[in-house]
Amino acid sequence: MKKKTKGIACMLGLAVGLLSAAGCGAGGWDYEMFAPEFMQDAGAPNYQYDSIVEQGFHETEKEPSSYFSLDRNTAGYSLVRAQINAGRQIASDSVRLEELINYFDYGFPAPEEGELAVSTYVSDCPWSENKLLTVGVRTEEKKLSGVRSNYVLLIDTSGSMSARVQGLEGVTCMDLVKLTASKITERLTENDSVSIVTYASGAEELLEPVLADEAGKKRISQAVDGLNAYGSTYGSGGIEKAYKNAEKYFSEEGNNRVILMTDGDFNVGISSETELKEFIQEKAKSGVYLSVLGYGMGNARDDFMQTLALNGNGNYAYIDTVLEAEKICGELDGMLTTVAKDVKAGVTFSQNVKRYRILGYDMKMMSESDFNNSEKDAGEIGSNLCVVAVYEAELAQGAEGELADVTIRYKTTAGEDREVTETAGNISHENDDVAFISCVAEFGLVLRQSEYRGRADLGAVEARLAEMSAYLEADPYKKEFLSLVKKAREAELYRE
Repeated sequence: MKKKTKGIACMLGLAVGLLSAAGCGAGGWDYEMFAPEFMQDAGAPNYQYDSIVEQGFHETEKEPSSYFSLDRNTAGYSLVRAQINAGRQIASDSVRLEELINYFDYGFPAPEEGELAVSTYVSDCPWSENKLLTVGVRTEEKKLSGVRSNYVLLIDTSGSMSARVQGLEGVTCMDLVKLTASKITERLTENDSVSIVTYASGAEELLEPVLADEAGKKRISQAVDGLNAYGSTYGSGGIEKAYKNAEKYFSEEGNNRVILMTDGDFNVGISSETELKEFIQEKAKSGVYLSVLGYGMGNARDDFMQTLALNGNGNYAYIDTVLEAEKICGELDGMLTTVAKDVKAGVTFSQNVKRYRILGYDMKMMSESDFNNSEKDAGEIGSNLCVVAVYEAELAQGAEGELADVTIRYKTTAGEDREVTETAGNISHENDDVAFISCVAEFGLVLRQSEYRGRADLGAVEARLAEMSAYLEADPYKKEFLSLVKKAREAELYRE
């Protein structure tokens, strides 16, 4: 065991060392270092996405209100990044606009009291003559201290997890899983309990619950380092066993969560998306939340992982690089500590708006009756996170005054119903965050070749970003975005 652990540590150390040599520590991932390998392996992957039907324009006179489930998943951005850096044609259904926008952090006002605050911003739309209404939500920073939380690491050890990670020579999906698990473990405290369930051809409890103190972290690391990828993928069996573990060791006061690390390629047990949805919805009622971490660009099933996240009271991120693993673990409180449950947004436009459309959230729209139903399941948002929704609005001639009323409804972790409202007026309020968000939105419209893209153009996006150098330099992920825009434009990966 010691010999194997040392070998894994050395290999991942080499990967991190390569990142450091490329300047990742301060300025983001240098993909140019690995561009030749990416381009040599540009064959189409066997990757499956849920179909997206974009929301069109709605006439305010006939349909003044828009309702949707609000959450913060970021997998869509990482999936797009992986395709761009692999030199692959962008799959339009992989471009989920809200996940691109919500990948980044913004300086929205934090709540002075309560669990979340909402703010609104009106700005010019770069790709049309319309206006953009940006709704920004920020949650309170909340840490569970002195309370035992109960985490189950559910790790896919099937053969597909042995696939190599493009751009990191000799590093597999399983190696990235081990790195992620290690970084998650480092961030936990001695009040947290961790167990490990694995699945391949079968499902088993690899490690019974241990406290994440010094001795416990050593046991967790040893168990994770000893993992190997083999066999088929009994994903449903693994999920069922993980939930049983979480329920068996349930903490009444703390956080109870399954953290699934997988490529989502279930080929034994439940293997249809409909069955999986019903299964996970039933399990979500137990009070155990779910976080899904996706890996791989080979047989990965984004549709399954998206279904798990949307129906399991959890969140979904996709890890394509070592840097992304570090980002996820740096936001661990946001991933593991839920602040607001069943979060729903309702936006009602005034007659000053002729028509409107929401950008993204295409799979998360809901009816007015569901919005008004306090028992209707919706999204969960974690500690100290920003969530954004953007509308494109065509104003009525001579419009003055209020444009829309925004209402956010949610439940506290104690189950209390709460509501926060904000009114957006017809006054331009653009700052660097709003300008950057419009760049990400335009980028997404071009990549998916949206019928609503108007005059959207990656050259225009690149030019606006170039004028925000100080803003981008302060955030390596936003700085990286500029390089992605340039690569996508030069390679024309979005052409039909």
